[in-house]
Amino acid sequence: MQSNSFVEGVSHKIRRQIEELERVSGIESSALTVDGVPIDSYLTRFVWDEAKYPTMSPLKEIVDNIHGLVAKIEDDLKVRVAEYNNVRSQLNAINRKQSGSLAVRDLSNLVKPDDIITSEHLVTLLAVVPKYSQKDWLSSYETLTNYVVPRSSKKLYEDNEYALYTVTLFHRVADNFRTNAREKGFQIRDFEYSPEAQDSRKQELDKLMEDQESLRNSLLQWCYTSYGEVFSSWMHFCAVRVFAESILRYGLPPSFLACVLSPSNKSEKKVRSILEGLCDAANSVYWKSEEEIGGMAGLAGEADAHPYVSFTINIV
Repeated sequence: MQSNSFVEGVSHKIRRQIEELERVSGIESSALTVDGVPIDSYLTRFVWDEAKYPTMSPLKEIVDNIHGLVAKIEDDLKVRVAEYNNVRSQLNAINRKQSGSLAVRDLSNLVKPDDIITSEHLVTLLAVVPKYSQKDWLSSYETLTNYVVPRSSKKLYEDNEYALYTVTLFHRVADNFRTNAREKGFQIRDFEYSPEAQDSRKQELDKLMEDQESLRNSLLQWCYTSYGEVFSSWMHFCAVRVFAESILRYGLPPSFLACVLSPSNKSEKKVRSILEGLCDAANSVYWKSEEEIGGMAGLAGEADAHPYVSFTINIV
């Protein structure tokens, strides 16, 4: 059934989101639960939730309710994840500006007030110089235009690719200096020192970090709860599948046993052989072959070619 694939897919999607959030938060992975009960225990002690899914309701109505509930949870997941990822993206953008190369990064934390001279006639520019061109810069910056203050260039910072230098000159020649510097492969970064702007950026960063932490914790707790909701819905849907398929195969009145088995990979073949022996399909008056039930089996889901109804549940 498409509904089964959908519900199972949402279950796995939430589980993967939990794993990612736990990894990012440095939280040790915890066992997932349904209503506070470990998944294994919930499966082996499964009891139909009559209050949520009254057994007197038509099967289609039960399936539609399950599908609707899980669809709403998936929509909520998309909204919450998008909100969380939006804050993460903003933080990543700021971090790239603060940790990228000098050609693109934010320079405010590299420049001190006494590095900048701003007066009626003078201005200090910041030059990003390729590491291999530093000697060229030091020997040529005074002659890139007129009215450059001699010996005014000072190196502030150096990374793997570039070095950051100051240079002081007259306001009126700043544009000409920028043009000539660019022709020689030196980048003049636009920069205006502002303590207020620095404080504002720091406050923005602190708020984004707080928002990210809050949204991550909220999303993780929501995922824990929602995983249990979706997993429970999935198991109720599987119960409907088992019931419907069994009626199609064995007819009315219903007389069959449903159980959960978890064999190891090595023992699965042996377990199935034992089950087939117990069913003794060849002599069963209840067993109907695929030919006898025709296309009806397709209504109930993907049936295995066994004299019993079997569905595989992948919970991890």
